[in-house]
Amino acid sequence: MSEQTRPQSQQEKNQEAETTHFGYRSVPREEKSRHVADVFHSVAARYDLMNDLMSMGIHRLWKRFTIELSGVRKGNRVLDIAGGTGDLTLRFSDLVGAEGQVVLADINASMLSVGRNRLIDRGYIDNIVFAQADAESLPFADNSFHVVSIAFGLRNVTDKDKALREMARVLKPGGKLLILEFSKPTNPLLSKAYDTYSFSALPLLGRLFAGDSESYRYLAESIRMHPDQDTLRSMMENAGLVQCRYYNMTGGIVALHAGVKP
Repeated sequence: MSEQTRPQSQQEKNQEAETTHFGYRSVPREEKSRHVADVFHSVAARYDLMNDLMSMGIHRLWKRFTIELSGVRKGNRVLDIAGGTGDLTLRFSDLVGAEGQVVLADINASMLSVGRNRLIDRGYIDNIVFAQADAESLPFADNSFHVVSIAFGLRNVTDKDKALREMARVLKPGGKLLILEFSKPTNPLLSKAYDTYSFSALPLLGRLFAGDSESYRYLAESIRMHPDQDTLRSMMENAGLVQCRYYNMTGGIVALHAGVKP
């Protein structure tokens, strides 16, 4: 029997279950969150600038579409997971008004601090709550939110299935989950060009503007390790959500997934 067709031993299966990917590296599952935290501690101060540079400003259109699809109304309660510097939170805050509430949650203290300072400086304090929270163990009651969003954060979560179940748990019945994330280009030529850009331009931009090429190399690798569009939709359905669908943007470089809690 060839090495390629040899069945995995139980020991190999156990070792695989105890590790996960950090970019293209395999690391113990319990260590991934620390590695991811180091990345975002490093990039937090220049996060907004780098988003504009890396996406040539197109990330603003992706986020605008997410807001439009959310259906958020006055008086709603919204949870923005991995909310970072607060782009979505700011827009949700305007929509829910004084009667509603938006929770900006992020596991990373540096990102949360940047987001809090940014929103407070702009006067967004009356209907926003800040929470350092892990997507895999959300500190919120069942059926708490009309909308839950996570933008460019799910790929950094160690146990994505567990996080999706948590997001479904805290949604109210009829509430909507929105996942904005880098995905898989639908055109092979675009995919090849995107790979070249990701692994040459992104680390270079990171070195020039943030003094950190390795963090941006990880970000490029983490995109390639993230589930494709159909796989993520199936994961959402397995978490108990219905009406799950996705919308490709910029040729599938980014996809917005949406699902509803029955």
